[in-house]
Amino acid sequence: MKKLLSLLIISLLLLGCSANPSTTDSSKAESTTEVTLILDWTPNTNHTGIFVAKDKGYFAEEGLVVKILEPSSSGNVEQLVAAGKSEFGISQQEQVTTARANEVPIVSLAAIIQHNTSGFASPTMKNIHNAKDFEGKTYGGWGLPSEDAILKALMEKDKADFSKIKMINIGEADQLTSLTKDIDLTWIFYGWTGIEAELRQQPLDMLWLKDVDPALDFYTPVVITNEATIKSQPELARKFMKAVSAGYQFAIKNPAESAEILIKNAPEANPELIRKSQAWLSPQYQADATRWGEQKIQVWESYAKWLVERDLLPQMIDPAKAYTNDFLPNS
Repeated sequence: MKKLLSLLIISLLLLGCSANPSTTDSSKAESTTEVTLILDWTPNTNHTGIFVAKDKGYFAEEGLVVKILEPSSSGNVEQLVAAGKSEFGISQQEQVTTARANEVPIVSLAAIIQHNTSGFASPTMKNIHNAKDFEGKTYGGWGLPSEDAILKALMEKDKADFSKIKMINIGEADQLTSLTKDIDLTWIFYGWTGIEAELRQQPLDMLWLKDVDPALDFYTPVVITNEATIKSQPELARKFMKAVSAGYQFAIKNPAESAEILIKNAPEANPELIRKSQAWLSPQYQADATRWGEQKIQVWESYAKWLVERDLLPQMIDPAKAYTNDFLPNS
């Protein structure tokens, strides 16, 4: 009986010893949190700060393991984030505003670029210098209602006739190539496509959206999450944004090194384009804001009202609920 009791005690001790490593492994696993971030496009200089945060260990310092995904056919970024399929995503104020007007509970956590760096581009040989010059020309875009509204507003401002511009959908075709063939003007983000035009020695004239109307100086792109994450996991959002903010602050101060980090993470992109784009875009990230990522209620309110006035939103949103600065580091 004593022998059996001794064997039982030894067995229990052995089980206890074998359990200790798994307990330690469990505690290690609990010390890190896995999260997902879905990009709005293939990796480009809008996303540099994210890859810097990953490569420099800023996410790791916050106990985060971040899986960065490119968009897929399984749903758009806004839908996936709203449904909790991804904790975070990259979107634009345009999409966030439309989503919230349709009661999709996503929230912008930071403006990646402080001012709208997009506008209407045309080859210099076309002599398109103002909206009046759009008459008789062909515009190639994505077929979005907002494109029609913005072009119409721009032309009306210059007393031009919107019915005299031809609108065609070029989808995901190369915009710069299309400008040499089928179209006279298109909507580009200068920090990427405009810089690419410079590399191709393809001179362009630009009409910047922020100069067309102050209401069009909206935030594009932005970092998003959903209301449930903010409510149930505020510390996760705070840690994530601390790391992302550090990544963009590094990219602001170190455009050359940041470009090389992005090149490593975007092997299909043109390295020369990344380097030149990064040099142009790094100063635009924070621009005149007090800190990177800062958002203003006036920007959200003005753009939403602009859409409502043109019947492009089913209802006015509460701009204060569309964004928050609460998870940005203080400095």
